[in-house]
Amino acid sequence: MNTGDLSTLLVWAAATAFTIALVAYSVDLARIAERSQRVKQDAALVGAGAPVSAVAGSTDQRAAGRSVRAEGIARSTHVLGIALLLGGIVLRGVAAGRWPTANMYEFTLVAVFWATLILAVVQRRRIIAFLSVVVMGLSVVALVVALNWFYIQADAVQPALQSYWLVLHVGVAIAATGIFTVAFGTSVLQVMKSYREEGLVDNPNAVRRTLTGRRFSWLEQVPAGRELEAMSFRLNSVAFVLWTFTLIGGAVWAEHAWGRYWGWDPKEVGTFVAWVVYAAYLHARTTRGWSGRRASYFVFVGYAVVLANFTVVNLVVTGKHSYSRL
Repeated sequence: MNTGDLSTLLVWAAATAFTIALVAYSVDLARIAERSQRVKQDAALVGAGAPVSAVAGSTDQRAAGRSVRAEGIARSTHVLGIALLLGGIVLRGVAAGRWPTANMYEFTLVAVFWATLILAVVQRRRIIAFLSVVVMGLSVVALVVALNWFYIQADAVQPALQSYWLVLHVGVAIAATGIFTVAFGTSVLQVMKSYREEGLVDNPNAVRRTLTGRRFSWLEQVPAGRELEAMSFRLNSVAFVLWTFTLIGGAVWAEHAWGRYWGWDPKEVGTFVAWVVYAAYLHARTTRGWSGRRASYFVFVGYAVVLANFTVVNLVVTGKHSYSRL
């Protein structure tokens, strides 16, 4: 077994560890949802005239709602997956003899590493099960797709990519994508929480009725909508700075490689569109007073553009950035 094969084996092991973490986070979320429903039912019984002593003890026991065992498994396999993936990335670079960010397979590995690492840092004190399920689910899907469809043998890159800008430009873009992923999951939870906080039970919108119903009572145990919005804003702000450097660095590298700063290449256009969407989000959030769900919709659009720029542009559209080798 050579170094490249060992790298692939470690990536598969990381995908397995993340899958176990995903299942454990899902079990933890399900346990929280189940116990939250029971607490609601107990409260309803008290309101209906049942003796408080008959349900008080069980309500206190269920208030926390977490599965300690599932949370422990999730934390440990999450960290294990990060370590295994880091090992796979390092060995991939050793096997190729270069920085491992030169194609879609390597881009995906490093982006997943950043997303899962940022998730672990954000939740170092408190696990937010739903956020973990979203980010870990996206990470597992990304790794499986990369291993089955994006994979290519570790090898040297074409002359145009033999530059320190491969580390700076592409590396920063990958880090930004990982942070955008965690921010996206946070915004999804923020929208759900905001509906719950408004308590729009009688609203004819089916989504609102569902989110304010007893089945989603676990939303009452996640951080407040304002706290989630602030977390998403901080993450997107950091990622936006990195994405700005990606855009500028790409223009400088293009001038060195192709003799022009901007040429309306599909990848350049996609990167610029994503930058505009996130710039609009930050502008609306900080100067126009947009908050809550209105601001989060910018995050959804921006993240969709980032994903499309990575997948559709690389796989469907031909341009100077067609480095996928598929």
